[in-house]
Amino acid sequence: MQGSLKATQLYDVYTKPGKGSLVVFKSAAEAGQKMLMQDDNYWLFMPKSRRPIRITPMQKLLGDASVGDISSLSWSESYRAEVKQPKLQVNGEDALELLLEAKSKGASYHKIELVLSASDSFPLAANLYLQSGKLAKTAQFSRGVMNNHPAVISMKLLDGIQQKNETIIEFKGSRTIDIDDKLFNPSYLVRNNLENI
Repeated sequence: MQGSLKATQLYDVYTKPGKGSLVVFKSAAEAGQKMLMQDDNYWLFMPKSRRPIRITPMQKLLGDASVGDISSLSWSESYRAEVKQPKLQVNGEDALELLLEAKSKGASYHKIELVLSASDSFPLAANLYLQSGKLAKTAQFSRGVMNNHPAVISMKLLDGIQQKNETIIEFKGSRTIDIDDKLFNPSYLVRNNLENI
């Protein structure tokens, strides 16, 4: 049976080494909302509130997409990796499996089993585990081109228990810009709506 689209949301995500990740909600229904991730700390800023709300990286945003899925664009900074299976076959393609273990308690997932293409290390799929050892969700990655380079252009998330619902995170583009450090300051974010970044 053909599925149907239930809801969509749009986000702009900004990252800066040593400063964290800033997510600006762009959909009309969420205009003015912002989210800041710094180390193990996550805050949600509402347009008419003078105080940020502390949240967790596993807090759901839409479908199976959580705060950490949107704000953490690079696993290399948050996880230690070791080769788990050096030789696999995935859909007729040579692959290898890495075990990623979280470096800090603020990481979105405690452990990730990541399957990569053996030819170019492109991510194919991942199992994402909670601290309890429970499988939270699985991810499947789609290959494409962004800025003239091979890139993940979408990530499909399936719930670890109820896999009939899919959440797809599409990456529309990326570019390097100079972003001011003050945008990663919670006090500044409380006072400013960031409409014109």
